[in-house]
Amino acid sequence: MQQDSEALAKAYWRANIKLIMGCLSIWFLVSFGCGILWVENLNQFSLGGYKLGFWFAQQGSIYSFVLLIFFYSWRMNVLDKKFDVHEEDDQ
Repeated sequence: MQQDSEALAKAYWRANIKLIMGCLSIWFLVSFGCGILWVENLNQFSLGGYKLGFWFAQQGSIYSFVLLIFFYSWRMNVLDKKFDVHEEDDQ
């Protein structure tokens, strides 16, 4: 029985780390990639009167980070329920 519990805990943390690494990869690509590496290519386009590379560096990365927070929260709730480690609702 203990082995099943350990295997379940390892699977939960593996899924958790996979989710974190995916979110961090997107975070890196948006902030470093769009704001620094690909800025010249993105500046060929504009959004709201601003060059797209500049927009990503100043505003787009912030919007992306906020979306990632909501996505991570939603996905962790799904994982918690899947592995039965979620908090019980008292309603």
